[in-house]
This record gives sequence, structure tokens and C-alpha cells, in this order.
Amino acid sequence: MKQRIITAVIAGAIFLAIVFYGNELLTIATYILATIGLHELLKMRKQSLLSVQGLLSVLMLWVFLLPDEQARWLEDTLFSKIELMFLIVLLFLTYTVLTKNKVTFDDVSFCILSTLYVGIGFFYLIQTREAGLDFILYSLFIIWTTDSGAYFIGKAFGKRKLWPEISPNKTVEGSIGGVICAVVTAVVFYFVYPEITDNLLVFIIGTIVLSVFGQIGDLVESAFKRYYNVKDSGDILPGHGGILDRFDSLLFVWPLLYFFLI
Repeated sequence: MKQRIITAVIAGAIFLAIVFYGNELLTIATYILATIGLHELLKMRKQSLLSVQGLLSVLMLWVFLLPDEQARWLEDTLFSKIELMFLIVLLFLTYTVLTKNKVTFDDVSFCILSTLYVGIGFFYLIQTREAGLDFILYSLFIIWTTDSGAYFIGKAFGKRKLWPEISPNKTVEGSIGGVICAVVTAVVFYFVYPEITDNLLVFIIGTIVLSVFGQIGDLVESAFKRYYNVKDSGDILPGHGGILDRFDSLLFVWPLLYFFLI
């Protein structure tokens, strides 16, 4: 527990400092986090990041993560992001032929979907920060309170299992408690940062949606780990596991936050 708290304080302080600064520092940090997250997913399937399919995955991820300004420059001078990603998909499929199916269609499909899963979430970290620091802080607070509320309320009152085949410790009562805690946090946040929205009701509804999908993101990561029989996605964060273990909920929340509230 002591190690977990120390890691949370140090890693949280570094991440918040980067988020507050924003700009190129946040973009660089996002590239690093996303690449580590992709490595963790590939490792679950026993695929190396330094293999051909791993390097193609990284290339696709880095193209996908390009912020709008750099993406416009790329489109003006060469190809659009979508065109480049199509080319990388063709290279993936060509590689299955060159290896005579030692690297299969299933392998490259996993790589492509893993890249999109990680890339979409972290891309919208950059986009959300560009929309305003208050949105990032809001997303962090509601996910932290959702997780904490679900844990403590589930411990105290949980009886019905939420999804025992995937995450046996989560309960329906804990899940509902997490949503309630997120809503309370959102109301407080609204009065501290009234400029974040002009409609409190829509803000509360949006918070409920984000809290629910944050929990779904957590379950998705749990499903990956259970399927591939691993305890944590990685060990880069002592006491917490890997990058995906810490950002699984936010990978679902940031895109939805951008779509519906920003």
C-alpha cells in the first residue's frame, strides 16, 4: 500500500504538471505514454514492439496522434493522416504474404485495433487539453471519484456482482456509487469552474455517461488481461501496474468528453 501511494503521488504530480504546461511538452508525453500502452497490449499477445508488425503499429500510432496543426502541414506537403494509415494497413497485409502467414491476418488485425484503441484515447487527451485545462481536470476528477466511490461503496454495500466473468470484485452497488460520486464531483466542479458549461442539467447527464463509460473502459482492460492471462498490463508503475492499467478509463472518457461536451 505504501508503494502504491508513493507511486500515485509522484506519477500524479508529474502528469498534472505536464497537463498544466500543455503545448509541445504534453504532446511529447502523450506520444511516450501511448507508445508504452501499445507495447503493453502487443506484449499480452507475445508480439514484440521491435518486430516488423510492431514497428508498423508504432508508425500508425504516431501518425494518428499528430495534432491538428502538424496534420495539416503533413496533408499540404505529402498525404493526409487517413491516407498514410491506409498505406500502413496495406503494408501490414503485404507482410502477411511475405512471411507466408507466419504473421497472420489475426496478428495484424490485433495490431491495427490495438493502435486505434490506444491512439484514439490519447489523441483526444491532446485535443481536450487544447480545448481548455478545465476539461482535463474535470475528466480526471470524475474518473478518480468514480473509481474511489465504486471501490469504497462496493466494499461497504456491494452484494451483486457486476461482471464476475471479467472482474469478479466489482459490484452493481459499487458501480452505481461511483456514478453518484462522479455527479457530486461534477456539481462542485461546475460551481468552481462555471465557464465549463452554461447548462448544469446537460453537464450532469454528460457526467453520468462519462462515469459509466469510464467503468466500461476499465472492464475492457480487465477483459484483455483475463483473456491473455496477465495480472497487469505492465510494471512501469510500482504498485499500480502499467500505463493501460492507469489510463484504461480515460481512454474511453476523453473521446466522449470531446464529442459531447466540447
